[in-house]
Amino acid sequence: MARPHAASIVEDAWHRQVDSVLRSRGWQTRIVAHTGYGSEEFARVLGRVLLTRRADRSEGGERADAGASTAELRSAEDERRGWRAFITAPAMNVPVTITLGHKTVHTRTDRSGYIDTKVRGHGLTPGWHEATLTSVDAEETTAAVMVVGTDETFGLISDIDDTVISTSLPRPMIAAWNTFVKSENARHVVPGMATMYRELLAEHPNAPMFYVSTGAWNTAPTLTRFLRRHGYPPGPLLLTDWGPTNTGWFRSGQDHKRACLHRLANEFPHIRWVLVGDDGQHDPKIYGDFVEQRPDTVAAIAIRELTPSEQVLSHGIPVSLEEFTPARGRHEKEVPVCRAGDGYGLVRLLRVALGQTTAPDA
Repeated sequence: MARPHAASIVEDAWHRQVDSVLRSRGWQTRIVAHTGYGSEEFARVLGRVLLTRRADRSEGGERADAGASTAELRSAEDERRGWRAFITAPAMNVPVTITLGHKTVHTRTDRSGYIDTKVRGHGLTPGWHEATLTSVDAEETTAAVMVVGTDETFGLISDIDDTVISTSLPRPMIAAWNTFVKSENARHVVPGMATMYRELLAEHPNAPMFYVSTGAWNTAPTLTRFLRRHGYPPGPLLLTDWGPTNTGWFRSGQDHKRACLHRLANEFPHIRWVLVGDDGQHDPKIYGDFVEQRPDTVAAIAIRELTPSEQVLSHGIPVSLEEFTPARGRHEKEVPVCRAGDGYGLVRLLRVALGQTTAPDA
């Protein structure tokens, strides 16, 4: 096994020191539940264990998943400014017990306090269910888990930033302002995207909906509340951790998205996906590469076209980065690619591409 990167060694030492100091002052653990997913054979349960003061402990744990009530989401991050979500103390290597359906498994949190565990043999039918999570000194909590049937052949995977939420990432100063300072109420919704997802899923009511982003897991309560407030279908958030890894100082956002796409394709080989993103960053290239590697798993690609001003805020020039990338391979040409400035335009094109309606007369 390769030696861990110096950054991860330093971070782990810091976390151990913080853990020791906080526990000596009476801090205890609390579980933050995230939305999980799975099939009739397995389920992936997600969450995190953090250290908190006794006075801050919420009865019943903390929920940031699709099954949480509005009050629970507000309690998880009660209209805080974004930067507060990042001041956390992870509980490393803490034992966690997960019960889902007929199965109980025991696991431990990773070096950043995260829970990412597969539960096999749960015996659950397709639909929404709840897993129970318990840990030492922590209040028991539950996490919503979406179980997808083996007969489902349609699914949606959506980017978040500049696709469903206008954040003008990744220009550093604006990104920092949006993420760390401004209230989530100040974020802007992209017109028509929620309507598009609801209409597409109306044709496939049991189809899975995934939201994939390079954003940090700390923002899950804010994102979940935002998506619910604006009428987006519920679904797991597949986010990442901004901290050091065993190979470098920071995680690669592009690698995270690629890994999520391939993992979902492996876990649900019977599903053909509609991939939704924007042309402000790397979504067209990532999706194009994925189509080249696994053409049979993609039903269509939908790209939200940013305005020239949004392009400037995104990467400094008023045109899409696609203008400077090589032409894609033959498989991408066989997969429909729909482009429009908002969800209203995209859904009309997607309905035609997916055969849900006929093309309008010229």
